[in-house]
Amino acid sequence: MNSYLQASDFFKGNDPEKIAAKYGTPLYVYSEEVIRQHMEAVGKVITKYDYTANYSVKANTNLEILKLALSEGINCDAMSMGELMMLKKAGFPSDRIFFVPNNVADEEFEYAIDNDIIVSLDSLSQLEKYGQLVGRKGKGHECAVRINPGVGAGHSEKVITGGKKTKFGIAEADIPKIYEVINKYGLKLIGINQHIGSQFLDPQPYLDAVENLLRIARDFKGLKFIDFGGGYGIPYHKLDDEANYPMEDFKTRLQPILDAFVADYGYAPMFKSEPGRFCVAEGGIILGRVNAIKENSGRTYVGTDVGMNTLIRPAMYDSYHDVEVIREGKVVPREDMSEVNISGQICESGDLIVKDRMLPNIEEGDLVAILDAGAYGYAMASTYNTRPRPAEVMVCLDGNVKLIRRRETYEDLMSLF
Repeated sequence: MNSYLQASDFFKGNDPEKIAAKYGTPLYVYSEEVIRQHMEAVGKVITKYDYTANYSVKANTNLEILKLALSEGINCDAMSMGELMMLKKAGFPSDRIFFVPNNVADEEFEYAIDNDIIVSLDSLSQLEKYGQLVGRKGKGHECAVRINPGVGAGHSEKVITGGKKTKFGIAEADIPKIYEVINKYGLKLIGINQHIGSQFLDPQPYLDAVENLLRIARDFKGLKFIDFGGGYGIPYHKLDDEANYPMEDFKTRLQPILDAFVADYGYAPMFKSEPGRFCVAEGGIILGRVNAIKENSGRTYVGTDVGMNTLIRPAMYDSYHDVEVIREGKVVPREDMSEVNISGQICESGDLIVKDRMLPNIEEGDLVAILDAGAYGYAMASTYNTRPRPAEVMVCLDGNVKLIRRRETYEDLMSLF
């Protein structure tokens, strides 16, 4: 693929240079069309049985993106009280929110209980705490538990959330203890969930995990739902023609697994999944300005205003993001390539977005478009080096560009003191 931005009509006819001039750089830019397409796709993974896709909002909690999920008819998972509050503000009713926290204090459980939001408990100790709180409040006895399925998968060990080396979930061997706590506090267990990891393009690990969880589910009676987790990947090497996640093939292979379980279990509980990255990653890019170019010991460094404070994934996970170069509002063809490193403004040697990569020749003043930044981009941004976080804009279906989060200011940072 020579240009994702052109192939997807990402800017809907808008000049990216004018967008950058109006809102400044670095700048997160989202495509409503691309995000809606991905949300629609995950909403149709299972059609034979009751099913809902729960967008995992930790990937991107911008209020306008949450509203897209609401309008697309998919539900949401939240990991914190802040995310619960954002979902309520976006208009989500409590029965379309699933709280899947990890090691939280009473305050967060109490907010969920008071708002009638179903909670998944990640450990026996959290289940005990939840039971005590529910007992004191005298309301809400339904809950779920997160099971560690014993298998994991993902692009980095830091995002593998199942298996023997992870902090997440309750081990299968502890299922009898789950019921001890459930019975102790008069709770009603209505669901189980899992998550094995993130960013896999081969469906087989996910299918294996589904089969494994359904095997475990047979030890639980009367379940209202079974949540398989998320992790569907996206092609971060799309400019080198990396294939998309084979969604149709995955759906075809998933169906007989579900059929076999339903026949054995006696009925079909609601099935759920938790896509996050898949919903929003390809729908977001970062526009950054090239401020300097220099040679150091035979290596070329392209200095931009996109640092690890704006996008931490390359520094944290060694993640790869495709980059397109924009000059005078047009994408520079992938010709006359040379090897470069793209760095930011942060005082860290690890502040590199691109390492030793062949890219079209770049000039000072160009824009760089960092692709697939819609997931775990702004959500993980920081004010490191006391640099305010960027603005976010949305390219709407009708081509209008609207500001969906203003740029942070130095006054914002000072106001906390």
